[in-house]
Amino acid sequence: MNIQEMMRDMGRKARAASRRMAVASATVKVDVLNRLAQLLEAEGDAIAEANALDIAAATEAGMDSARLDRLRLTPAVVDAMAEACRVVAAQSDPVGEISTMWKRPNGLLVGRMRIPLGVIAMIYESRPNVTVDSAILCLKAGNAVILRGGREAFHSNRFLASLIHRVLAEAGLPEDAVQVVPTTDRAAVPALCKLDEFIDVIIPRGGENLIRAVVADATMPVLKHYKGVCHAYIDRAADLDRAVEIVHNGKVQRPGVCNALECLLVHSAVAERFLPMVAERLGRDGVELRACERSLPLLGSAAVPACAEDWGMEFHALVLAVKVVDSETEALDHIAAHGSNHTEIIVTQDHDRAMRFLREADASMVAINASSRFNDGGELGLGAEIGISTSKLHAYGPMGVTELTSSKFVVFGEGQVRG
Repeated sequence: MNIQEMMRDMGRKARAASRRMAVASATVKVDVLNRLAQLLEAEGDAIAEANALDIAAATEAGMDSARLDRLRLTPAVVDAMAEACRVVAAQSDPVGEISTMWKRPNGLLVGRMRIPLGVIAMIYESRPNVTVDSAILCLKAGNAVILRGGREAFHSNRFLASLIHRVLAEAGLPEDAVQVVPTTDRAAVPALCKLDEFIDVIIPRGGENLIRAVVADATMPVLKHYKGVCHAYIDRAADLDRAVEIVHNGKVQRPGVCNALECLLVHSAVAERFLPMVAERLGRDGVELRACERSLPLLGSAAVPACAEDWGMEFHALVLAVKVVDSETEALDHIAAHGSNHTEIIVTQDHDRAMRFLREADASMVAINASSRFNDGGELGLGAEIGISTSKLHAYGPMGVTELTSSKFVVFGEGQVRG
């Protein structure tokens, strides 16, 4: 069987499984997720063994530290996967929910019923925990999913999928509801992208090059997340001690992730006080500051002159672009020119300017006086996420269970006919 035939076979099986998942009871789905949580905890040693094979191969291949960090399934990561299973299990089941009913003059009752999307294909890199997060969200929402992880996580993904298959079989649900592509051949990705007769939506999660390749090849809708160029604007009315901690957390805690801070915009009225605080706090952690002409003299030895390419750059490293601005309008203009619709934050004590920033900053999450690192499904209360959409159709921001459903119109009549 060649790659194209293999992908078509997976697509057919997923479509059949999706019909069964769409009518699976809420109780059965809850039991599956809670049982998976137990199994993840019980199989911690075996998960570590599979992951060690991937870590060893990636290390030998010279993978950088940021990607190795995303690849590693530590006990804490496994615990987090199990907790995500329980949180998603405890959420209300949206499938079948009818909302916004209204009555037409002819007596028809019209409403909208929430339904599964159907079959989702997920293409992702590095993070094997995405295998579990994606599977549990899709199952809870009554979907089937085809998972194509990166070759660097092949052993981890296959083992995690085997655990999911065990709990599906125990519950009498189709194992084909969660399929992991069983090859590292890159031809599998363009083959998946052509299966619009079986796959309803495809979600790429990884580097910008991967996402653009999927968008170019796909014959079905794509939920996109190109990159995370996240800005923090420090207003002239900011609490500066609070601001420096928010900036530090956004840049330093995990610099290789999409919700890490990449650019700092500082109002000129507070720049002389605030920027030396930034240099001292972030300099201790080895952050390189790429500074505009006005900020450079205020940042000391941690700073180097910024170049044009630094504005709008996703560094994925301990590097932060810094720019002094004279107004909130200038900050918003810079974000509009260089942002990626991912995450934007403002630090201020001024209510009116905070609310203006909320309205005008175009991003999937906009926050006041909080770190950019909170743009994450778990942190926002979704339990887990299948990805963060930076396009506005059909979702914007972290995609949890509800975002993996759609809705259809339902009509209740008493014999009405159209005149």
